[in-house]
Amino acid sequence: MDELITSGPATLRRLQVEDIDDRFASWFQNQELMQYYRGNPRPMVRQDLIDEFLDFEKDGEVFVYAIVLEDRNLVIGTIKIGPVHNPHRTSDLVVMIGDINFHGKGLAVEAIKLGNYLAFNEHLVRKLHGGMYANNKASIGAYLKAGWVIEGILKDHYLVDDLPMDRVLVACFPGNS
Repeated sequence: MDELITSGPATLRRLQVEDIDDRFASWFQNQELMQYYRGNPRPMVRQDLIDEFLDFEKDGEVFVYAIVLEDRNLVIGTIKIGPVHNPHRTSDLVVMIGDINFHGKGLAVEAIKLGNYLAFNEHLVRKLHGGMYANNKASIGAYLKAGWVIEGILKDHYLVDDLPMDRVLVACFPGNS
């Protein structure tokens, strides 16, 4: 499915190379935003992002969708489903509202719900999972509002500024979202 429209302002469609412009790439230069999104602290430039996206497309196990405000045809973030692990049919689902002008507006919740739908119905995943820093309350809250549950806590899993921090494990099953 290339596009999915909801009653809310957010639409998901498959990301295209043309979406990865300088504005999009700037999100991956924002250290505050990336502290929660990537395990690698190295900022990524536009060509890095294009190369990664093309690798995902070639491998066919990771599916990246643009979160688009339909009324403005503006890409504000991404949903990444994958890698999809067979034969268990499990997958990670990662949301990022890259445009900080749209943080705190409930768009991540809507995007996660759409991502849930795509994962379960288009990619035939039976369980979605993810993990996040315990201090990332906004992300934890968004996933819970989108029908996910906390499965567990990995104590002192991360080091943040040389101090241990827990990893909160979340999951979603069909029918919960």
